[in-house]
Parts: sequence; structure tokens; C-alpha cells
Amino acid sequence: MPGLIPQPLPTHLNMDRDDYTRNKTLGKNLMCRLKCVFTSSSAPESRLTLEDTQQWSQSLERLLGSKYGLATFRTFLKSEFSDENIEFWLTCEDYKKITSSYKMSSKARKIFEQFVEAESPKEINIDYHTREEIKRKVNSPTPQCFDEAQKIVYGLMERDSYPRFLRSEMYKTLVESLATDNAQR
Repeated sequence: MPGLIPQPLPTHLNMDRDDYTRNKTLGKNLMCRLKCVFTSSSAPESRLTLEDTQQWSQSLERLLGSKYGLATFRTFLKSEFSDENIEFWLTCEDYKKITSSYKMSSKARKIFEQFVEAESPKEINIDYHTREEIKRKVNSPTPQCFDEAQKIVYGLMERDSYPRFLRSEMYKTLVESLATDNAQR
């Protein structure tokens, strides 16, 4: 019964190979764009350097503290469809700067609906207790009402997304490309 013997999938249906090729191509295209944006600045002090990219590997804090590091990390997370954590973290950083109680109340509600509420569009991975605590705090928001969730999300990024970023083709290619540029100077 030849119909019962599994046959290899036709090449055009081999998803693993297609995904690998697509990701590799995406990585190269992305790297080209990043390199052009980060190294074509007219002011040498605002260019991305090999030293900058090497410092990113020292800590997530250093990566996020660099405008180019943050932009590259966000691009990496978007390419993996997992940018909700960094978006939440950045939104919370902006939220803490709000001084108007009216704006704070409005923004707290939006953050809750977009990131914290169960089944929200960009739901972050936090425990039930923290989610309920924020739900309560949003009724009379303070600059610190998202602090606990922000700490949790930072920890998740530090343990998961950040190490993946450092192992990614995107990061490796950027470092290699800048190293090559340095060697040619």
C-alpha cells in the first residue's frame, strides 16, 4: 500500500526551510537598514560604534540606555512578534513623567486596557494578583501604580528576550559588520 508510506513534503511546502530562509533574509535586510541608519550620521559622536554594541552585551540596562540599543532591541522584538513587553515598559516610563492628574488618570486607563487587562491587545505576562492590584490602583492612579508589573516585565525581558537578542543573527551580524568596518579604517 504505497499511499500509507509517508512521503517527504514537496520543497515548496517545507515550512521549516521557508521560515529559516525568510528569517535569514529578513535579518540581512534589517541589518542593512540598521547599519545605514546608525552609521550614516554626519556627526561622528552620534554614530553607532563597535564599542557601543559590545557594551549592550553587558546588561539589559545598558542596552535600553542606548538610543541605538533600544531601537535595535525593539526591532528585534517586533521581528519576533514579541514586542509587548518593551512597549509596556517604555509606556510606563513615559507615564511616570505625567504631572497632570487628569492626564495620568486617562493614560493609566489606556495602559490597563492595552497591556494589563486579560485578553487585551498587547497583554503582558503577569500574575493574577498583580493584574488585580493594578486594576484597583487604576481607579486612583499614581506614578507608581504600574511599578510592580514593570518590574515583572523587566525581569522577563532580562531572562528571556535579552539573551535571545544577544544570540540573534541580527545582533551578531551588526557586531560583525561594525568590526569589519573598524578593521578597514
